Amino acid sequence: MNTPQRTRAPRAAAAIHGARDARQRIATRARFVRIMAAQLDVIAPGTIRVAVAPVTVEDRTRTWVELTDADGRALTADRAAHRAAHGLLTRAFPAADWSVPRIYDARTGDLTVNNHAAPTALGLDDVEEAGQ
Repeated sequence: MNTPQRTRAPRAAAAIHGARDARQRIATRARFVRIMAAQLDVIAPGTIRVAVAPVTVEDRTRTWVELTDADGRALTADRAAHRAAHGLLTRAFPAADWSVPRIYDARTGDLTVNNHAAPTALGLDDVEEAGQ
């Protein structure tokens, strides 16, 4: 008996499966961004951006967390809110290298490296200028 065998998968089926997988990834990403934004809003209402930077104070490494709104103004939040926002980010991005400054944007869901040396509220740039 001579039975026909497929030698390759039909292209249409691969395209359908690829499109379905892409839609599922987009929906999963959108759900992640929506949940993170909602969690940050519960922690500190109006939070759009979270800046995290490791700083050394008196020979101890600490983490500086800054919560800002859509206009870039720093939000007034207590220590627990800053700690909760940092914890949320470290749990959401476990593979991120937190030894470098990072910025999370709640609108896009992107965690990027912050190229600024230190948060301006620390006044570290002023110290170097005064010493010269």
